Amino acid sequence: MTADAVTAGAAASRGSLSRRIVLLAVGIAVLTALLAGLLVVGLTRTSVDESARTTLARIADAAAERADSGAAARVAQNRAVRTLGALGIESASVGRGGAVTSTSPLARDALTPARQRALLAGRTVSARDDLGGTLVLVEGRPTDAGGIVLVQRRSDATADSDRLVRRVLLALLITAAVAVVVSVAMARRLSMPLRRTADAAHALAAGRRDVQVPVEGPDEVAEVASALNSLSGSLSRSEGRQRDFLLSVSHDLRTPLTGISGYAESLASEVVPPEETARVGGVVLTEAKRLERLVGDLLDLARLGADRPSVAPERTDLVALGREVESVWARRCAAVGVPFAFVPAVADAWTVTDPARVRQLVDGLLENALRVTPAGRPVVVEVRREIGPRGGVDVVEVRDGGPGLTDDDLAVAFEPSVLHERYRGLRPVGTGLGLAIVGRLAEVLGGTVEAGHAAEGGARFTLRLPHPHTP
Repeated sequence: MTADAVTAGAAASRGSLSRRIVLLAVGIAVLTALLAGLLVVGLTRTSVDESARTTLARIADAAAERADSGAAARVAQNRAVRTLGALGIESASVGRGGAVTSTSPLARDALTPARQRALLAGRTVSARDDLGGTLVLVEGRPTDAGGIVLVQRRSDATADSDRLVRRVLLALLITAAVAVVVSVAMARRLSMPLRRTADAAHALAAGRRDVQVPVEGPDEVAEVASALNSLSGSLSRSEGRQRDFLLSVSHDLRTPLTGISGYAESLASEVVPPEETARVGGVVLTEAKRLERLVGDLLDLARLGADRPSVAPERTDLVALGREVESVWARRCAAVGVPFAFVPAVADAWTVTDPARVRQLVDGLLENALRVTPAGRPVVVEVRREIGPRGGVDVVEVRDGGPGLTDDDLAVAFEPSVLHERYRGLRPVGTGLGLAIVGRLAEVLGGTVEAGHAAEGGARFTLRLPHPHTP
């Protein structure tokens, strides 16, 4: 199985954000509707049952009062029973002698012997009963003639409530459907910017660098889009610099190789006079050393680009290291008429660092300074100590009296071959990798290096190393 297939399978198992939002919204809507329906049905039915029983009890009270108001109690009670029948409420009456009068079998069944005794004893009856599978509400009241019982089917009493419950459930169902539709629309609206961002990321991975996505949607989504746009721009600039770097290196490699090949062919063809052999050999040697220096710089830059270049820190006096630098570079500068000065601003500057790496960095800066500094202009190395926001900082600074750098140059001084390309043909240039190696060495040493303008009129390069709290 290919990696793409595995990725596609994993993505399918995770599911899309839009689908998850829809499922979540639908689940919440359905759960809310279900809970609301259960609550509405329960509360409605309880309320209607109580209301029906209260209503039936009031009717029973009124019927009992009407039965007691007549001159002939028995006749008045029978008249009340007929009136209730006209209202759709079934009823039965019991006389003092225990005789039951009713045209309703349901009411006769409801008037059980226990209830007859209760009524004849002057007690009221209020109950909910199941008569042959029919739920009924039963209300009984004692009268002068004996007692009267009212019976109403629960389905008749709660017919309106059942219709209300059905309407409420229909409304909840419609609400759930609307919630589903709205959630689908919102899910698509929310996931669309992420979908576009994901497509743009895939395009970046495929090699496109002109990718831009609209910065829209919620803050988090907009931030992702903005970050992707920044990444696209950074990749474009980085790859542009890499192309320029490769072009520059290719040019610098081709130049000495062309010279070496041309003179080697001349020597091999024996077209060089014997008296010119030494001179031609010297040119070939010079070009070979130039090529060797360029390859060496490339190897150094590649090694320094590794995850963790080798560093051997030890207790080091930067002032003493500066004296060693002075002993070598004072003679080299004097040979081309450039004054060299070592300025120790402190008696000693003990720190814990890799002296070989520091020397490599300083030598690289001095090589660059000596190349561009004209005769009579100075090259200065200064060692001092500064107090920074995080404590003491040891400083090694290289300044020159050469043509210097512009403000635009300072921001890209340590990018490979950038300054090399800008000043090729305008001033003496090296391989274009020296300052890039310096920048990487400063990172390896745990310090920083910055470019600036020197008081001597040229460029200034300042290495700052953290000062350990050691005696």
